[in-house]
Amino acid sequence: MNEVLTIIKSRRSVRNYKQEQISQESLEAIIEAGIYAPTAHNDQPWHFTVIQNHAMLQSINEITKREMANSPVEWIQTMSLNSGFNVTYNAPTLIVVSGRTDAIAWATDCAAAIQNMLIAAESLNIGSVWLGLLRFFFDQKDEVQKLGIPEGYTPYYGVAFGYKEKEQATAPKRNMDVVNYIS
Repeated sequence: MNEVLTIIKSRRSVRNYKQEQISQESLEAIIEAGIYAPTAHNDQPWHFTVIQNHAMLQSINEITKREMANSPVEWIQTMSLNSGFNVTYNAPTLIVVSGRTDAIAWATDCAAAIQNMLIAAESLNIGSVWLGLLRFFFDQKDEVQKLGIPEGYTPYYGVAFGYKEKEQATAPKRNMDVVNYIS
C-alpha cells in the first residue's frame, strides 16, 4: 500500500506522551506541512502559535477546566472535575491554529492545515490529538491575548504533539457503507 495511505490509516489520537520535547526539526516539518495545506483563493489564512512553556501549558489547562465546569453539558462538567484530566494530555507541545476571519474559507483552510500536521506528525512517529475543548480557553479574551496571536486572527483549535508513551492500537473498524456512485 502507498506510504501516505498507510500513515493516514495508522494515525490515532494520542493521549499519553513522554515528557521529552519533540525536536525542532520535527516541529518545523509539522508546521511546514500545515502551511502547505490546500487553501481557498490561496488566502493562506492561518497562523500557528507554538507553546512549549510548561507553566503556560499548565495555566491553559487550569483555565480551560475552570471554564468547562460552567458548561451546561454534563459530560464536560464531569470531565472538568476529574483531577487526572489534562486538556492537552500533558503533551510537551501545543500548537494553536488561528485563522484570519476575513478570508473566504478560513475555518476550512485551518482544518486542512491541522489535518496535514496530524498526518505529518504520524509520519515522524510523533503522537498528536486535535483539541476541541480548548474553545473554553479561547473564550477568555484576556488570556488569549497572552498568546500573541496577530490582530485579525481568531484561535480556532489546538493540537497537542509529543512522543508517544506507547504505541497505539489499530484503528477501530470503519463503516465502509457510506458511498454511492453515480455513473
